Amino acid sequence: MRAACKLKVRDSLATTSVILRRFLKLGATMAKSKFEYVRNFEADDTCLAHCWVVVRLDGRNFHRFAEKHNFAKPNDSRALHLMTKCAQTVMEELEDIVIAYGQSDEYSFVFKRKSNWFKRRASKFMTLVVSQFASSYVFYWRNYFGDQPLLYPPGFDGRVVVYPSNQTLKDYLSWRQADCHINNLYNTVFWALVQQSGLTPVQAQRRLQGTVTADKNEILFSEFNINYNNEPVMYRKGTVLLWQKVDEVTTKEVKLPAEVEGEQKVVTRTRTKPAPLHCDVIGDAFWKEHPEILDEDS
Repeated sequence: MRAACKLKVRDSLATTSVILRRFLKLGATMAKSKFEYVRNFEADDTCLAHCWVVVRLDGRNFHRFAEKHNFAKPNDSRALHLMTKCAQTVMEELEDIVIAYGQSDEYSFVFKRKSNWFKRRASKFMTLVVSQFASSYVFYWRNYFGDQPLLYPPGFDGRVVVYPSNQTLKDYLSWRQADCHINNLYNTVFWALVQQSGLTPVQAQRRLQGTVTADKNEILFSEFNINYNNEPVMYRKGTVLLWQKVDEVTTKEVKLPAEVEGEQKVVTRTRTKPAPLHCDVIGDAFWKEHPEILDEDS
């Protein structure tokens, strides 16, 4: 009797399995259409394996944007802090980013060498970083500019570059920081000539034509009593974002079941968050202090 029941159960399961396989096969066939061939036109944009993937975004036509929104010259700390907040938001959403570097209206995001996010598709890396950054810029605008209205939505373009070794990645970040120094020194002198000496932008440009770093430093010191080395480090070196443990202090109400009113207690929690640093990345000291950046198993 038991053997007959077992046989019936086994046959029933076998029949169900066959029907289920047929149904799944039919469903897969029905899900396709004659138009599906268009997927063959999609380009393969998979980034090379075991390489650093860097996404750099730049503000589109930000000279005009800065003029329309009355950014302070040569640097507007509100705008720079807003850019950093947006970059932190990107890193918190895409945790495979190990380091970010920003200056002026640009930010670079470095993904882990072994990252397999989005199957390493360059288009996915770029669009997700840029869209998250741009939406954050609008979302957090009031936190930094108060009641000053955002006159129109900002735009950002992006690009993806793959670097094959630790040294090429370090050289890339060094290049961006050197670019920060060159541009900021020029802008500091340029706007001092315009704002304090009364030169027109064209006259200031002609005055600086052909000058080198030493010449610009001399103009700042002799004519405006400005020592460039004393300018804020954020302006001179940009901002580095690294994952660091940060203590967050909050107040919570704690009460027992029999109590009507609870007691306010201070609670400290440690979280790992992207923290801003204003430091030199060109020398070896930074990389010796933060070896986890290049650690493939980090």
